[in-house]
Amino acid sequence: MDGNGRWARRRGLPRAAGHRAGVSALTPVLETAGELGIESLTLYAFSTENWARPAEEVETLMSLFLETARKKLPEIRERGARVRFVGRREHLPEPVQRAMREAEENTAANDRLNVYIALNYGGRSEIVDAARRMLAEGLSPEEVDERTFARYLYAPEVPDLDLLIRTSGEMRVSNFLLWQIAYAELYVTETFWPDFSRDEFLKAIEDFASRSRRWGGV
Repeated sequence: MDGNGRWARRRGLPRAAGHRAGVSALTPVLETAGELGIESLTLYAFSTENWARPAEEVETLMSLFLETARKKLPEIRERGARVRFVGRREHLPEPVQRAMREAEENTAANDRLNVYIALNYGGRSEIVDAARRMLAEGLSPEEVDERTFARYLYAPEVPDLDLLIRTSGEMRVSNFLLWQIAYAELYVTETFWPDFSRDEFLKAIEDFASRSRRWGGV
């Protein structure tokens, strides 16, 4: 969900205003995903690299997450969506961890749309943590193949990505779900995340639907 800061700067606003505007873009995206019958949607909210941002901005982002969880959770639950988080939870503030647990518990029975929120997430960190868990359980090299490795990821039930959408014109994967995007289709739009509307989402889906996917075949 890129471009919040640049969206704010172009309007002469503080970066916090851009992050707040970015929250408003969630509703149309979730609505559209539900209407289209999309089964899983992952939102990259805060990366392991984002801790390098100014402390004031990090604090703002954490406060905004708590506010969003409080306000959006009833709406998400009503839509039949199930919320789960991926990332290194133990490094997040305790109030944030508590809000994450509550969101997961309160939506656990829903099955219309799986919403994964990547919070304090890094693709390389996920792969390292998976390897650590396998070593801790004493797996031998002969026991490890791709299917086994995938079971040790943060959320093993997350399917491989079909489509990776990058807003604000970013031409990189930014350490996002590195294992799961092996054969994802990429869609890049110059639109900043706060302006990512239903129409923009549909445009990305239509573009994806027009592609021929061969997974290395012919």
